[in-house]
Amino acid sequence: MTRQIEAPAPLVTRARTAVGVPAGVLSAAFVLLWSTGYPAARVALDHAGPFTLLVLRFGGAGLIFALLALLGGVRWPHGRAALHSAVVGALQLALQFGALYFAAARGVNVGLIALVIGTMPIVTALLGRAFLGEAVRPLQWLGFAFGFAGVALAVGESIGMSGGGALEYLAVLVGLLAISVGTLYQKRLGSDVDPRSGLAVQHLAAAAVLVPFAVVEGFRFDTTPAFGASLAWVIGVNSLSAFALFFVLLRRGAVSKVAALFFLMPPVTAVIDYFVLGDSLTVLKVSGIAVAAFGVYLATRPTAAGPLGAARAESSAVQLRLAAPVHRCGG
Repeated sequence: MTRQIEAPAPLVTRARTAVGVPAGVLSAAFVLLWSTGYPAARVALDHAGPFTLLVLRFGGAGLIFALLALLGGVRWPHGRAALHSAVVGALQLALQFGALYFAAARGVNVGLIALVIGTMPIVTALLGRAFLGEAVRPLQWLGFAFGFAGVALAVGESIGMSGGGALEYLAVLVGLLAISVGTLYQKRLGSDVDPRSGLAVQHLAAAAVLVPFAVVEGFRFDTTPAFGASLAWVIGVNSLSAFALFFVLLRRGAVSKVAALFFLMPPVTAVIDYFVLGDSLTVLKVSGIAVAAFGVYLATRPTAAGPLGAARAESSAVQLRLAAPVHRCGG
């Protein structure tokens, strides 16, 4: 008897997703949405304690992701998959944002924080090469150099006398390591789940980690319209939209290429601050945008066997498997 065998659903889904929306469109949307979180957080931190804000943000986003997962009837991660998602949430969300918000609230200059976090693509590339075996081409290293130079130009004028002590500066370094290691961990172990249920676990785990710190600071926030609007923004735009795009981009591409997009965050944020908060937009900041964008272009240029080529090959393989008959004995 001859019949056709069906390809596994996850393989078909991954192939369709990879050849759907162009990576450039997803990347541009991700950078823009992620960058809006900085001015929104600046407004929100005037009305709430840093850990209280993060608990409300991650808890609210986690519940919405959970509702979307339930309505969609998607498979929830369990066992090791659930543990991996929780670890990603603890690293990328709780530890990174908790450390950076703590440092900013204790007086560390935000320009200095942006400059340190601007090295994230470089740190991630080094760790990815060491632990995931991801090759970093010479052109990518050149792109990293231009990208960091663009960050330095964009935030250099805002770096002045910075407050805080050794603990606060240590927190900034912890935030840098948390986002770098968390990005690698998600790419390696935390991406093979549905984004809705996976992000629900990540955000709820992060909220749970930060609850004790929010309690210590008195779970402090006010009920002004400014706080309500900024909280709604960081939940709806940054957590629900930007992190979903980050999840998809990591699933589709190499860690070093996705991380390179973070070079654009400080320059793009400077432009958003100009329109939203009235901050000055100087020649150096505009130059930083151009230099960082050129660096990202160099660091993310596709190769002949890049992610898109691999996706097309995988899609072709799926079609061949769907069309190939399988001969079985009996029945």
